[in-house]
Amino acid sequence: MIDQNLLESLSSSDKESFAKGLKELITQTYQVEREFIELKELFEEVLDVLPTAVWVLEKGGEIFYQNSLACEIPQILEKLDKLDLSQNMRQEIELESNKESKVYLVQSNQKLNKLIISATDITSEKRRERLASMGQISAHLAHEIRNPIGSVALLASTLINRVELKNKSLVLEIKKSIWRVERIIKATLLFSKGVHCNKATIEPQAIKDELLESINHYTYAKNIDFQFNFLNDSFEADFDLLCIVLQNFLFNAIDAIEEGEEENGVVEISYSKEAQCAVFKIFDNGKPIENPEILFEPFKSTKLKGNGLGLALSLQIIEAHNGSITLLQEGKKGFAIKIPQTE
Repeated sequence: MIDQNLLESLSSSDKESFAKGLKELITQTYQVEREFIELKELFEEVLDVLPTAVWVLEKGGEIFYQNSLACEIPQILEKLDKLDLSQNMRQEIELESNKESKVYLVQSNQKLNKLIISATDITSEKRRERLASMGQISAHLAHEIRNPIGSVALLASTLINRVELKNKSLVLEIKKSIWRVERIIKATLLFSKGVHCNKATIEPQAIKDELLESINHYTYAKNIDFQFNFLNDSFEADFDLLCIVLQNFLFNAIDAIEEGEEENGVVEISYSKEAQCAVFKIFDNGKPIENPEILFEPFKSTKLKGNGLGLALSLQIIEAHNGSITLLQEGKKGFAIKIPQTE
């Protein structure tokens, strides 16, 4: 409040100078206010683009500010309600939503009588840690199993020549089971060590013969019609690794038919060349894919026989060839495997 007596004691020129100065002060005040609002908006925009959820809470727990990412995961604050936040805190919190589990690193500290909380999604880092740990354990188990399985395989080969004819089918089933375990061991070791492909020219007939041989080693109960449609044109890839990939998809197709409702199964396998790529397509009329999002996740499987490594290893192998695997669900259910070819 300006003293009225003071104003009356001023000369007209002083009053004019005072009014001018007051006007400039008010103008500057408005300018500072506009700059403050712009800075506040900029600050909030920066916080909104951060890959971290941020909350600022009053002493009583009321939300003073939260960015857009924080609005999407209010469950974090619900879990923190039971914790003592008076001291700086660092904790990992796991949230379950839509069958998906996410891990957040939550940190808090006190500033200017307010509590600042941040939550960073570290799901990928935790997943890599778990996969590394599981890979090491799997590789160790595979090494431990390899020797006794080799002994059993040798004994089974010896036994089949000595048993009576009526018992030979039992020994053959044993050999099939051993073959499958050996494949799992090989896949586990490949996955844990990493894939290195050695490309060479491959004749399609050699791939077909290998797949037909592997079918003879696989056990299934339903009547399945295997239809091969292979272009008679050579291509380049790592033969052994590609056979592992195609066998994985072939066995997955067989398992899907075994678990499906159709009494008679059909598996279609084709090879062609498209846009400088060798393309393999595999279709089946078996059980639909339950969760496409985890198809290539290691150690996750919805199959009764699955160990969760087949498709993960297949993707690793095809990516080592600079290729791709695509799920096909329009019309027939299947997969397309593309391997780029040099001129």
